[in-house]
Amino acid sequence: MSKPFSPRELALRVDSVLRRTSEPAEVVGPRVVVDGDLEVDAARHTVTRAGRELALTAREFDLLWWFLTHPGVAVNRDDLLQEVWGWSVGDRSTVTVHVRRLREKVEQDPTHPRRLLTVWGVGYRWEAS
Repeated sequence: MSKPFSPRELALRVDSVLRRTSEPAEVVGPRVVVDGDLEVDAARHTVTRAGRELALTAREFDLLWWFLTHPGVAVNRDDLLQEVWGWSVGDRSTVTVHVRRLREKVEQDPTHPRRLLTVWGVGYRWEAS
């Protein structure tokens, strides 16, 4: 890292290295969650919608898993950064972009979401089918 650098950038880079080198967290609770035509298998790390497997990134999968295991809970971007990314500091727009990409994959019509809803002034909420 070249000088000058911000403490925030250093913390983010350290978190990134630690995340890549640490063991994945063991899934606690249900291993398969079904919500309407969406089925998520944590053990196999697969997501299917209407019988068709979806291609999700690891972070999209983690975000979807968090929402599915916390249905109806309104959560803000900062809390999602902590819960899903494990970051205590970071750019909240990261969450916004990941939610948008996740909607494109799991919603019938991403412009009018029925599952992954925006709670204005708060953040996001998963509505179970």
